[in-house]
Amino acid sequence: MFYFLLFSSSIFLVCRATVCPCERPELCEQIRDERDFEVYVFDVGGKTWKSYNWSMVTTVAAFGKYDAELMCYAHSKGARLVLKGDIHLPYIVDQDNRTAWITEKVNLAKSQFMDGINIDIEQAMDEGSPEYRALTDLVKGTTEAFHREIPGSQVSFDVAWSPNCIDKRCYDYVAIAESCDLLFVMSYDEQSQIMGDCIAMANAPLSQTLNGYDQFLSLKINPKKLVMGVPWYGYDYPCLNFSQEGVCLLMKVPFRGAPCSDAAGTQKTYKWIMTQVNGSLSGRLWDDKQKAPYFNYKDQEGQIHQVWYDDPQSICPKADAVKSKGLRGIGMWNGNILDYSDEPVARQQTAVMWNSLLGC
Repeated sequence: MFYFLLFSSSIFLVCRATVCPCERPELCEQIRDERDFEVYVFDVGGKTWKSYNWSMVTTVAAFGKYDAELMCYAHSKGARLVLKGDIHLPYIVDQDNRTAWITEKVNLAKSQFMDGINIDIEQAMDEGSPEYRALTDLVKGTTEAFHREIPGSQVSFDVAWSPNCIDKRCYDYVAIAESCDLLFVMSYDEQSQIMGDCIAMANAPLSQTLNGYDQFLSLKINPKKLVMGVPWYGYDYPCLNFSQEGVCLLMKVPFRGAPCSDAAGTQKTYKWIMTQVNGSLSGRLWDDKQKAPYFNYKDQEGQIHQVWYDDPQSICPKADAVKSKGLRGIGMWNGNILDYSDEPVARQQTAVMWNSLLGC
């Protein structure tokens, strides 16, 4: 009797998970249409998604808790909702482990009526290592399984701003790009390994950012496989020393072989930045070499901080480059961190940030 009840309850749980939670059953059908231009949004949870500019959004990667309401709404707007996929690299060297992981993710996507998966593995590895080959096989196997089991589904893979072993992520970028539907290029955190002067700099300097895409394209990766990721956040750096020229010297925090990194700072949302910049010591400043805004402020202990971030002026030329280079689209980390309140200034700032994704 116990086994019968256990078996029955298991069936009930599976069935309940696959019951469409939407008011209209057709909203549980996976999205199959391809858009000519991707606007790719990472969502980390909560309900701010209700205020996104859904006239633009094509794909949402759900990095927060599963939200059936978000799935139904995204589908009502013709947008995909995709899973997050992450795994410890040594685990996938074993083929059986890879197969089990892929099967689990496909079944989860089916049960939640999702439209694919975003594979976010940002771990270090050496070129030619067992993990190097296993990761490529994982992406290939995931894409094949999703396309077979969920027709029209999308498999994407997150990569650093350059293919040149950034943060020791020495992946087979060419093979991975060929194996999946798109690469989401994280064109931010570009100061994760500072080899020169340990000073505060832009999160995503324009020239360096665009050079990263030239490097991907030089590998003969199809530009239609590349989605440019831009930051909707910045870094707040405490200055060990602040020069007369406005240079902020940082504490040395090593990262993956580099003596200095952006880990000396704290990530701050665009929402927070907009509340601080006008009342800061300097007000908004512009670095014409890096094509990025920043400002200086003094904390309660009297220490000077320098904050580097992106805003519409710095994002617009990047968005223009998406079109001129023929890339698949643009997206951001992350959609939740604008101010979606009804305050008029906030509404205007938020609208302009969304519009900046389409270029100048």
